[in-house]
Amino acid sequence: MKLFYREEGEDNQQVIVILHGLYGSSDNWLTVGKKLGKSYHVYMVDQRNHGRSPNAETHTYEDMTEDLAAFFEQRQIDKAAVIGHSMGGKTAIFFAAEYPEKVDKLIIADIAPKNYFELQEKGQYYQHQHILESLKEVRLHQYDSREDIADFLTLKLDNESLVMFLLKNVYRKKDTKKFDCRINVDVLYDHLDEIISGVNYRWLEDRMPILNYPVLFIKGEKSPYISAEDEKKIKEIYPEVKFERIPNAGHWLHAEQPKLFMEALERFI
Repeated sequence: MKLFYREEGEDNQQVIVILHGLYGSSDNWLTVGKKLGKSYHVYMVDQRNHGRSPNAETHTYEDMTEDLAAFFEQRQIDKAAVIGHSMGGKTAIFFAAEYPEKVDKLIIADIAPKNYFELQEKGQYYQHQHILESLKEVRLHQYDSREDIADFLTLKLDNESLVMFLLKNVYRKKDTKKFDCRINVDVLYDHLDEIISGVNYRWLEDRMPILNYPVLFIKGEKSPYISAEDEKKIKEIYPEVKFERIPNAGHWLHAEQPKLFMEALERFI
């Protein structure tokens, strides 16, 4: 699969590859990418079934890892610092475990290598299921205006910032002039179990301890995605791991506290 990407910086600079999270795209990382592009060669990638990359019938972490390996080969990237947020963080973790020779540094933003079905955290699964069902309805209704979609999603999800984020996936089709979603809603819905539970501690047990590359986990202070117990498990996997906490930030820490997030990245890279 040939992934869509955005690019900043020059060919002779150290390479950084950025992977977005669920419902995201390279668009979400333009501000970070442009700043990093002053000193590094930055690729912001749309993962399969997201943004402007091709849709596919499957959406597993093995798929996304092999997509990324193919991207490295296509762009002739020998080695890169890999940054991944949320679902993209799990892809980055798995890619680094499968292709350690390709990874210079690993930076994971607000996700743990954890099965989020465990510890009675199924609420996250049902929340994402509800989001995807709402987006399915958007596709079914064939709305004429972005405002109507915003009103509908606000009514369904009752979260204005989430609605604004999801609206970045909505576009007007040239042939019908109706609105549709860029993300492959049906396939993501069918593979939601894998997205929530995959790339967990058990996936990495036979590779521990991992010492091939420096590792940083960045956590939003207000986010529940990385607990104290998760940090202990992460240290078992990566004994030399570093942690950073971004104050007054939730799961979307790079958007909520961009300056502090950039400072954490630059200190590590």
